[in-house]
Amino acid sequence: MLWPATLLGAAAGLALASIPGALLGGLLGQVLDRRMRLQSLDHLRELLGRKPTVLDDEDLLFMLIGRLAKSDGRVLDSHIQAARNEMQRLGLDEPARRRAMQAFNRGKQLEDSELRAPLRALHHRPERSEALLRTCWRMAWADGRVSEAEARLIRQWGVWLGWRREALAALASEYEPARKVPEVKTSDYQAALRLLGVQADSEPAVIKRAYRRLISRHHPDKLAGSGATPAQLRAATDKTRELQVAYELVRQRHGFR
Repeated sequence: MLWPATLLGAAAGLALASIPGALLGGLLGQVLDRRMRLQSLDHLRELLGRKPTVLDDEDLLFMLIGRLAKSDGRVLDSHIQAARNEMQRLGLDEPARRRAMQAFNRGKQLEDSELRAPLRALHHRPERSEALLRTCWRMAWADGRVSEAEARLIRQWGVWLGWRREALAALASEYEPARKVPEVKTSDYQAALRLLGVQADSEPAVIKRAYRRLISRHHPDKLAGSGATPAQLRAATDKTRELQVAYELVRQRHGFR
């Protein structure tokens, strides 16, 4: 964790009174950090009334989903694929894709408090806020389930974006699976192969291509703006989730990433 007042105090003390000043300044800064619960330089700037950090929209989006992917400790292949799906959905060219992946990787290392200021800066952009939250829910469901850590992060980000808890709950419910027996059970390897249209002896590259092709065909974003009904969107979401679960099962069985 970064202790901003400690660092600033030590630097100021060093400039004014050499090493003894640095020690005293660092000690006083640490007291301030603890009392004000400062966690980053952005947090300190926000409390001092300075303009919060504003990130590029795409950088912020990929930092958020990077943080989500790492929230349970391990980034899965399904998370990486979900990030690539977002790049494809946004129509990013190769330089933009590299930048997006860099933002994704930065997001994996972030403290939660470092996202407070850039998210609060989007209070006046409700459409952008909703787009960010929807992308976060897609990432959270990338491995077929949503952990408590992921749900907690998205709820907190929604509050920072200015959403009411009732609206956040309603949005979350749109991404919950229908209450039915899933087509693919996590223990059914043969059903997973059939759903992906591959064989038990298929090469990893073949399995990956089949999965990406099916995800691209059935993703609910394909229906965006087409006048699809809520039932059609839910069906597309369920199909996408079944494909993700099937792919993760086959990937683990074959031992590739």
